[in-house]
Amino acid sequence: MILIAALRAIPSIFQRATLGLMAKTLALTLLLFALLAAMLWGGFHAARLALGWGGGGLAEASATAIAMVAAGWLLFRATAMAVMGLFADDIVAAVERADYPQVAARPVGWGRSARLAVASLARAIGWNMLALPAYIALLVTGVGTIGLFLALNAYLLGRDMADMVEPRHPALPPIPRGSRWLMGLVSALLFLVPLVNLLAPIFSAAMAVHMLLGRKTR
Repeated sequence: MILIAALRAIPSIFQRATLGLMAKTLALTLLLFALLAAMLWGGFHAARLALGWGGGGLAEASATAIAMVAAGWLLFRATAMAVMGLFADDIVAAVERADYPQVAARPVGWGRSARLAVASLARAIGWNMLALPAYIALLVTGVGTIGLFLALNAYLLGRDMADMVEPRHPALPPIPRGSRWLMGLVSALLFLVPLVNLLAPIFSAAMAVHMLLGRKTR
């Protein structure tokens, strides 16, 4: 079922309504990271002047770039999914209209979408920060850090994706825990691939719709 849901999600990304929403979420996500980069550069600039260090703009730019790489690895997934959560009701509704017009849904509303987005961001940052010492310790294994990252974020993403779609269809049975984790694993793998990770939030939402409603319409 997870393979079918993932394959069905691919064309869902490129529907006109979904593309418009993807542009909004991607633009807001990139804007947030641009603001973070500006704040980091300002902080490094102020610290260099206060401490009397040399290096000038090159040192500040290098420090900002290194910090943004680390922030991107730790925060892009969490930020992108949280931003998408703000538009989750619209995104899920667009996929449902295109592929499941016969299924009645109950809109979640912007307020609940915002609460889910904040909860998603807090869980992702909190759990990944708690796991940071383990990530560092497992670097010596070569694959342990990636394995732990995928396992943890598969669980977190699976929960986020289920939270997006299940409240719209309270009469349907929830997505099983094992299927949630597999959905999250597919999503977590996509977030590791440059450029593909830009599509991962919308793909994840579409996959969750097909995972929940595909069982009803098979």
